[in-house]
Amino acid sequence: QLQVVESGGGLVQPGGSLRLSCVASGFTVDYYAIGWFRQVPGKEREGVSCIRISGDSAYYIDSVKGRFTISRDIAKNTVYLQMNNLKPEDTAVYYCAASRPVCSRHVAEYDFWGQGTQVTVSS
Repeated sequence: QLQVVESGGGLVQPGGSLRLSCVASGFTVDYYAIGWFRQVPGKEREGVSCIRISGDSAYYIDSVKGRFTISRDIAKNTVYLQMNNLKPEDTAVYYCAASRPVCSRHVAEYDFWGQGTQVTVSS
């Protein structure tokens, strides 16, 4: 069974950091592009970043550039999203998803999704 499972969310103060993990099973993370998305109630799910099959990052949305970093550990079959200098507007449920063969900013291009992990940035 192909699946991804997110973890690492939580409550953090503005300016703090979190590292989200996306653990894959049933496939290897160098076989799919892995994207991170986020969603707040009442809004569409938006693409935050994506890591290509090659291991290069494909994109970051403008609001997180310089603060978030996507990476992967093939030995652990895990993709990470390191989030630094968090802001209240980063509050959302964060999802990872898998796509072949390329990264996309579009939800419909992804084959399967995790259940999400809540990130709350508040003082």
